[in-house]
Amino acid sequence: MARRKNALGLDIGSSSVKLVQFRESKKGIELANFSMAPLPSEAIVDGALMNSPAVVDTIQSMVSAQKLKSREVAVSVSGHSVIIKKISLPAMTPEELAESIRWEAEQYIPFDINDVYLDYETLKERPEQGQMDVLLVAAKREIVDEYLSVVREAGLEPVVVDVDCLTIQNAFEVAYGYSLGETIVLIDVGASTLNINVLSGKATTFTRDISMGGNQYTEEIQKQLGVSYDEAEAYKLGGEKGVDADSVVPHEVERVMTQVSESIASEIHRSLDFYLATSSEGRLSKIYLSGGSAKVPSLARTIEQRVGVQVEQFDPFRNVQIDPKLFNLEYINEIRPLACVAVGLGLRYRGDKGR
Repeated sequence: MARRKNALGLDIGSSSVKLVQFRESKKGIELANFSMAPLPSEAIVDGALMNSPAVVDTIQSMVSAQKLKSREVAVSVSGHSVIIKKISLPAMTPEELAESIRWEAEQYIPFDINDVYLDYETLKERPEQGQMDVLLVAAKREIVDEYLSVVREAGLEPVVVDVDCLTIQNAFEVAYGYSLGETIVLIDVGASTLNINVLSGKATTFTRDISMGGNQYTEEIQKQLGVSYDEAEAYKLGGEKGVDADSVVPHEVERVMTQVSESIASEIHRSLDFYLATSSEGRLSKIYLSGGSAKVPSLARTIEQRVGVQVEQFDPFRNVQIDPKLFNLEYINEIRPLACVAVGLGLRYRGDKGR
């Protein structure tokens, strides 16, 4: 039987584009390509494409620089145009569910049902109660179509469209696997949005998007310390190249960073408290942190203190073979938590039904 061919994983984020390609062989999953390129400021705002030509140019440059022959890609969307809800419905056959899902979904989705792409998955059947739990996913057609248009303009063929938090779950399954009886929290902190996905066993039981992210650190450093955007970014990343070291004392930067981490950790704590109060799950086992801000030391520490659960940086390459002759391992180690969405997408292929 012919081995399936993975799609290129293309993560179009609000601050950068990441592209990953895997090769599946008898040895397991091997990294064939990885690249990351920054996007101009505000090219994408809350998942909406504000500067499509810049995004198309960035993707084209990455594809040609990597000399990629493959054109099939998996992409994902996120932000307020995506709704993910776990709903309880009367027990029914798959055929009955397929027929009634649009009508059921209308009660839970704050958009016109004709304006969204809709998908669903049965999570759990509870015959003794005559009920079933279904995960409902809806994304605004307008946003999805914009992403598809950009990908096609860049000369690529989209074969899978996913949503960020389920893509990260896909990467988690390959990297860590699931343990029955454990409740795991995946938190992805992007530049402008933070996403929480709570997994009980294999099933998503709670998701929430919060309009906070790495940009908060930069903005607060800029505002409180009176430095330029570029200087604030350099301080956030811990680099002081090109910045007058005498003008800002490093501990002042640390103070601001800790303040922002406190604020983000409070929001996460509030969401997880709400989840625990409304769920039958007893406690949280572990939190995995991904995204650019996962590398901010005070964030993991503060979440751990607030929530009282161990926090670990998410490594999506944990079960991936990486050839040190082809890749700079120091660089790969540096970007691991940033690559989760791209990795989850790169594990998909044409015709793959996903979760």
